[in-house]
Amino acid sequence: MHGMTYGDYLKVPELLSLQQPKSQPPEHDEMLFIVIHQVYELWFKQVLHELDRLAVHIDQDAVAKGEHQLVRILKILKTMVSQLDILETMTPTEFLSFRDFLGQASGFESWQFREMEFVLGHKQRRHVTRFAPGTVQRQALEARYAAPSIWARFVGMLARRGFQIPAHALKRPPTESTTPSGGVQAALVDVYRTDPVLTGFCELLTDMDEGLQEWRYRHVMMVQRTIGTKTGTGGSSGADYLRSTLFHPVFPDLWAIRTAL
Repeated sequence: MHGMTYGDYLKVPELLSLQQPKSQPPEHDEMLFIVIHQVYELWFKQVLHELDRLAVHIDQDAVAKGEHQLVRILKILKTMVSQLDILETMTPTEFLSFRDFLGQASGFESWQFREMEFVLGHKQRRHVTRFAPGTVQRQALEARYAAPSIWARFVGMLARRGFQIPAHALKRPPTESTTPSGGVQAALVDVYRTDPVLTGFCELLTDMDEGLQEWRYRHVMMVQRTIGTKTGTGGSSGADYLRSTLFHPVFPDLWAIRTAL
């Protein structure tokens, strides 16, 4: 477009105006804290964008196109993990220099991360009701909560391709979290033994699940390294709560079948 500049297109002036430290006088490391977390929210937005496209590909049985989206999501997750290396250059003392200025703000309130969990099949109603009715956050979470997860869509695709999926797995209410299913696992074993293309897709789903778990683990260690066993911002239990989220895959059936292959 005539007259369009780099700054206009990317809204750079507006973007650079969004880093507003609260500490008085401004603490040097608060800028890093703000930038890193804003970047995370941007990556969450992109992952949701990719997951929405992945859902369309799965519903259309477009496995190859879905694989492309999964590879991209995995690269983003790896990038998110590596960014924690930057945050870990901040010592506990440097974080404490501005921590009190955060007030009740907490990463626990990241509704985009909760959206990601919902899309992947880890659904908890309490994360919806944390936000007031009518707010943008609540509306976004309500929509994700009521929509079929990526896993539900994938199981539906397997059924359409002739694999024996139990009726209960196909009729599960979309608001329920994914739980292991022996019948689905039997179908997945059949996939791995007979369909190389779908096997590759399953392995990419497993990669994505592992990437999410890796991010959770690194996040826990970063928090423990920074605040130890102190209460988290916003009154959460800090590292203790985060540790409770570890080793809970969003696609448990893909992990359960490993011993049967």
